[in-house]
Amino acid sequence: MEKFTEKTSHYRHLEQQSTEQLLTWINDEDQKVPAAIRPLIPKIAALVDAIADRLMAGGRLFYIGAGTSGRLGIVDASECPPTFGVPQGLVNGLIAGGDAAIRKAVEFAEDSTTQGWEDLKVHDITPKDVVIGIAASGGTPYVVGALSSCREAGILTASITCNPGSPVAQQADHAIEVVVGPEFVTGSTRMKAGTAQKLVLNMISTSVMIRLGRVRDNKMVDMQLSNDKLVDRGTRMVMEQLDIPYDTAKALLLEYGSVRNAVDAGRI
Repeated sequence: MEKFTEKTSHYRHLEQQSTEQLLTWINDEDQKVPAAIRPLIPKIAALVDAIADRLMAGGRLFYIGAGTSGRLGIVDASECPPTFGVPQGLVNGLIAGGDAAIRKAVEFAEDSTTQGWEDLKVHDITPKDVVIGIAASGGTPYVVGALSSCREAGILTASITCNPGSPVAQQADHAIEVVVGPEFVTGSTRMKAGTAQKLVLNMISTSVMIRLGRVRDNKMVDMQLSNDKLVDRGTRMVMEQLDIPYDTAKALLLEYGSVRNAVDAGRI
């Protein structure tokens, strides 16, 4: 397997450059990421449809990874309930080393080929579910082992990696390989590779939630009203949909608990 993520940076003597030059070069590299994702849209679309089918049939979505990759999965999973109003546990993020590894690296946690599957079994994973392994290098043992065990158990697997032909991708029914090339700082995959993974995760979760009916027109009609900002946003959505004053819209929203319910009640 050729590891583009470990190749030497195209840039030299970084410590000798001005701050503006460093930022310009980083920005130049970042602009390569969406272009690398674009040709993969058909593959991502097939994965989205497969996930949506399983979630509509009572399944769940799991992200599993180590380090930056694991943290990105956890971020995406944790944002689904407040953004789309889905129940906790529908989308889940697991990281090598457990919750402690979210804030602080847990040494060697990613090197176990069995712990990933053990972590999934805690959630009573079944063939109704989908597991996406996230690994920039594509060689993380924690993720490879988890996906391999999932396949043996008849669970649909997918991967998001940044090297072609990786061990992780070989264990995936849907392999998304975003080859973004060498990092600006050699081997620092929290940069372009991390950006690529974040963009793909955004695409997957947002499109799945739209397929599940959690967006109406272009609005998050099921978002949780967990702070004043979101109550104000929801109120303005109800105002727009029903063409009513702010105070009336807010009263409806607070009475019915979501934009969807408030708009439906206001149209009766």
